[in-house]
Parts: sequence; structure tokens; C-alpha cells
Amino acid sequence: MTTSSDVIGFVGIGAMGTPMASNLARAGYKVTVFDLEAARTEKLAREPGVAVAASLADLGAAADIIITMLPDGKAVRSALCGDNESFKNCILERARKNTLVIDMSSSSPMGTRELGDVLTRRGLQFIDAPVSNGVKGAEAATLSIMVGGDKALFEHVKPMLEKMGKQIYYAGPLGAGHAIKALNNYVSAAGLIAACEAMHAGQAFGIDPNVIVDIINTSSGMNNTTRNKCKQYMLSGAYNAGFSAGLMAKDVRTALEIAEAMHTSTAFAKPTAEVWNAMEKKLGFIADHTEMHRFLSKTDR
Repeated sequence: MTTSSDVIGFVGIGAMGTPMASNLARAGYKVTVFDLEAARTEKLAREPGVAVAASLADLGAAADIIITMLPDGKAVRSALCGDNESFKNCILERARKNTLVIDMSSSSPMGTRELGDVLTRRGLQFIDAPVSNGVKGAEAATLSIMVGGDKALFEHVKPMLEKMGKQIYYAGPLGAGHAIKALNNYVSAAGLIAACEAMHAGQAFGIDPNVIVDIINTSSGMNNTTRNKCKQYMLSGAYNAGFSAGLMAKDVRTALEIAEAMHTSTAFAKPTAEVWNAMEKKLGFIADHTEMHRFLSKTDR
């Protein structure tokens, strides 16, 4: 079991990483943070129990447990292993043996297994623990966290993970957390497209889109988008749910990659990925994912 004497190194102080690291510090853990954009760590450094590492190598030397919360698996591997696996200017340059690394990013599960082999050879332990429920969930410590890797390691860190999330799941072997995270987001992304198309078609038929959403939300078509996004972020024109189109497109591509690697059906995953790729190309990586509603409108395509 983790204790308050453990030093937790947290790499990636962005929209998600900031509240996650803050919640750990508020729970009594000693947290050392690092981000390539040093300005991101300034506010967090004022909180009790939080220190800022001067470099990734310094963070690796200081930490008993290292959490990565970065944009993708390539960024995670670079932070851990350095450019071209040089093991210079990176976490593994000075990390102690048996240090536990927890990747909470949205990484490719196949890449996670490859990285696990590298870390094992270097004497470190590794699990994946991606999250769901967005920035609001990170701020409220109500994230869903899905863990892949050795089950004993999962049990060891579960009390710490509970300081950041409400629903903590053991998904299976290494990479399973990243796999189910991508598959979950694929299901969400597919449902979002369906909701947008239904609103546009119903409105063209003469139905008030607010009424469309109300009816769907009391019927069998209800999903996360109709319940939490249609009125709040789409029909309002706000388009600021806080998750980018680029990240959603990446997760859908990862889900497709998993299905192809496992030789299971991709009949719906392929066209879903094509739509998200097209939206990302037209509106840009940082566009909010709820802008799919605008992208699919007749006037914008």
C-alpha cells in the first residue's frame, strides 16, 4: 500500500494533470511535478506538499512512484527513455530500480506492452491507468480509472488512485487499461456522431432540436452525448466541453488499431474513424470535440 511518505513524481501538468496532482497533494502525498512548459507548474508549486523538479532526470531520482499524464504514448516513451531510447535527459536516466511507473495518458496498448518490456529490462515496474470523465472529473476527483498490469501492483496503488477517481477498475494484463479506454471513447465518439446526425435530420424535418434531445433522453436512444453535450455545448453554440477533436480522433484510431490487431470486426469503426479524421483535418486538432455538430451541418461541409 502506498503511504504519505512516498514521493509521487507527476509528469504532465495540463488541464487534466493539474487537478489530479493537486488532489494527490491535498490527500497528504508528497508530489514532485514536471512539465516542459514551466509556467504550468508555477501555481501548483504554491500548494503545500508540491515541489517542482528542474528536469525529468531529477524527477526520476526523487520519486518512488512516477505518473505520466501526457498527450500520447510517444510523448510518454520520450519522457521515460529519452530521444531515440538514449536514456539521457529523461526519467530513466536517474530513476531507481523497482520504481513504479503509472501511465495515465491515452496511449496505444500495443505501444504500452512494448514500453513495458523496456522498463522491465531497466528494473522498473509498470502499469497503465488511463482515465475517463474529463476535466470536471479530474477536478472533483471522480475520474473513472481503468488499470492494466500486475494485479498485485494494482492493489498496491489503488488507495492512491482513489484520491483521483471514484470508479477504479482492474481491466486485465498490461495494456488492458489503455485498450478499454480507447474502446470506450470509440463507443462515445460513434454515439456523438449519431446524435448530431439525428439532430440535423430532425431539425430539417421541422422538429425543434431541443425537443429532439428531450425525447431521445427519455427513450432508448439516450447516450452520453444526448444527456450531457447536445444542449449544453452544441445547441448552445458554446462548443467548449474541454476535450479536443484531435484527442478523440486519436482514441478512435487506437480503437480501430486494436480491432485490426485482434482480427475482430471493424465494420463501424472504420467509417467512424474516417469522420473524426475528416473533422480534425478541417477544424484542427484543438477544436472542441462537440464541434462535430457544426462540422456535420449542411452549411459547414
